[in-house]
Formats: sequence, structure tokens, C-alpha cells
Amino acid sequence: MIPVPSGVRVWLATGHTDMRKGFPGLSLLVQETLKRNPNSGHIFCFRGRRGDLIKVIWHDGQGACLFTKKLERGRFLWPSPADGAVTITTAQMGYLLEGIDWRNPQRTWRPLTVG
Repeated sequence: MIPVPSGVRVWLATGHTDMRKGFPGLSLLVQETLKRNPNSGHIFCFRGRRGDLIKVIWHDGQGACLFTKKLERGRFLWPSPADGAVTITTAQMGYLLEGIDWRNPQRTWRPLTVG
């Protein structure tokens, strides 16, 4: 994971997005749908229709970055379109990118004894 500076907000574009879009198309969605500046340094996440593909755009101050992740199994958990634009923490984004329920992460069970 690329280190994210403090103070950066993570925005989720609710609903699904056409994953054929690149940085120009996604930046336009940020401007028109989320009413945000895509060059602000904040992180903007978009999910495809099937839910197994996510695209993230981020302007790091030097240039625009476009990241893509496809899950081999499962789907990214995403807010409903009725929620509008949703902001999450960078820690929640880490859970999201791992395919973990970022809304309510659970500690995994660990055995107390060996054998």
C-alpha cells in the first residue's frame, strides 16, 4: 500500500461505475457527482457492477494515480446509492481493499492452545 498523508479523506462513489473509464472519466465523475476536486489530494474509490473490481484515483501533488484491484473471490462491500457520497477513514479503506467488511471489522478467531 502506498503511504497516505494524514488529513486525506477517502470518498466512495456509491452505486456502480463503468469500469472502462480511466482517470479523465473518473475525474469528471468526481467533479459532477461527488462535487469534489479530483486534484485535491483526497482518495476517490469506484466499484464496478459485479462488485469484484474497484478503481481508486488519487492526485499525490505531482500527478494523478489510478489504482485497480480485482478480487479473485468475493465482492467489495459497498454503500447503497441512496447513501450518496460516503467518506471513510484510511484504516477502513485498508479493510475495504482486503475484502473485509469495513463497516464492522471482526477480529479473527485464534486458538488458545496448540494441538
